[in-house]
Amino acid sequence: MKSKTTAIEETEERQDNNGKIKELLSWAFTFLAAILMALFIKTFIIINATVPTGSMENTIVPGDDIIGFRLAYTFSEPERGDIIIFKNPNNLKEKYVKRVIGLPGDTVVIEDSKVYINGAETPLDEPYLKEEWVVCNGPFTYEVPEDSYFVMGDNRNTSFDS
Repeated sequence: MKSKTTAIEETEERQDNNGKIKELLSWAFTFLAAILMALFIKTFIIINATVPTGSMENTIVPGDDIIGFRLAYTFSEPERGDIIIFKNPNNLKEKYVKRVIGLPGDTVVIEDSKVYINGAETPLDEPYLKEEWVVCNGPFTYEVPEDSYFVMGDNRNTSFDS
């Protein structure tokens, strides 16, 4: 037969162990919830990318880490001049950061280092360009498909992408 003191000590020890287990489970649940929330946010709300090349200089320089909002175009479409992050169609593990130049259905003409949209006589105003464009500067004509966008880097002399 156990003494009354021993029984009380055993009860207190069980309660103490139960409290420790509850505390441990509380911490485990908190960490699991944080990890699941971070994965949800990264998968559905934000996108991040490290800029690998100088194709967007001087706007964004190589090595910059940028974060984009995946839901930005949920209720609207990209506009000319927007900077977007998208997966490289040839390597889905690689992300590109470029500027939207042509919209679905546009005709983009590049001639003498100038970009003309839909037969305009005035070239697209591009104050963000890094330097005078001298490489692969035309003449080219592109018909942008209805389900696509024409994008280019801001450093046209080192950006061969759209």
